[in-house]
Amino acid sequence: MTQTAIPFLFMRGGTSRGPYFNRADLPDDRDTLAQVLVAAVGSGHPLNIDGIGGGNAVTTKVAMLSLSDDDWADIDYFFAQVSVEDGTVDFKPTCGNILSGVGPAAIEMGLVKATGTKTRVKILATNTGARVVANVQTAPDGVVYDGRAQIDGVPGTAAPVGLQFMDTVGGATGAFLPTGNLIDTFEGVDVTCMDVAMPMAIARADAFGLTGYETVAELNENRDFFARMEAVRIQAGEAMGIKDVAASVTPKFGLLAPARDGGTVAARYFMPWTAHPTMAVTGAQCLASCVLTPGTVAQGLAAIPNESPAPITLEHASGMIDVLVDYALNNDGITLNSAGLVRTARLLARGEVMVPRRIWEG
Repeated sequence: MTQTAIPFLFMRGGTSRGPYFNRADLPDDRDTLAQVLVAAVGSGHPLNIDGIGGGNAVTTKVAMLSLSDDDWADIDYFFAQVSVEDGTVDFKPTCGNILSGVGPAAIEMGLVKATGTKTRVKILATNTGARVVANVQTAPDGVVYDGRAQIDGVPGTAAPVGLQFMDTVGGATGAFLPTGNLIDTFEGVDVTCMDVAMPMAIARADAFGLTGYETVAELNENRDFFARMEAVRIQAGEAMGIKDVAASVTPKFGLLAPARDGGTVAARYFMPWTAHPTMAVTGAQCLASCVLTPGTVAQGLAAIPNESPAPITLEHASGMIDVLVDYALNNDGITLNSAGLVRTARLLARGEVMVPRRIWEG
């Protein structure tokens, strides 16, 4: 046989989807692992025609699960962002949408036992060190996927997966404000560099001559904007202490504008070389934290709730996402305790994905 078979679950997590593997079924060596994931997804072609990817960055994501050695966690969640066309893999970031499926996947894999009508799974996101509690709807025969929860960007309804994110500050850079400033200026654009769940460079849409209400298609067609944004992102990332920024998806980039549909603020999120069709769960936490922090680029864009936990609603390209932020003001901005979101997930398929044996013999 000229191919190696690797067991996997194919799941939608939030507004993303991809293969979920047991880490024990994959090579230990990071370089070989990257080659296996590129082959499995089909990176190197805009349609991922020779793999199970979907031709978009939200459909070329990979979750790898294992029992945790951490005293707190049940499951270690190791994430990989596989590029659509470049044949590369980025192990630096994590993904909150894919994380929505980690609790259900852990139960499906037999790594966690379902308990009653709701199973609590404690997850360590090993890429960033974030700790997340996932509350998964369950029954005696396993995970319950049917339900009434609806998230913008996904058709229909499904069972809710409640996520509570902790220890998300400074996971990639070691600091809430990696540059030490509330606002920096790069290429003439005021930017807030912030590391909450995901390191981000955040600016106002009007700084680029945009309204902040553009569709994904309109943004992706605006190559002049992307060229300018990328120059700003690279300088911001370097100022944040991130290495090889031009070749990495971190820091991600976000734009803010006043809300127009009843939310707290309008936001657009970039992955970073295309616009996100909805909103990343990690990005939503960082953007919400930016909105709540006095003196950032978000100052004056929104009416800030005078309470904690504070409900922040981000208007994104496909609807809205709600983030409940438990925080306190301090002299340096805010102290973030945790952020809560509700997502959904669904098991789409299970089986074996095949990769050429010349890449890995298994």
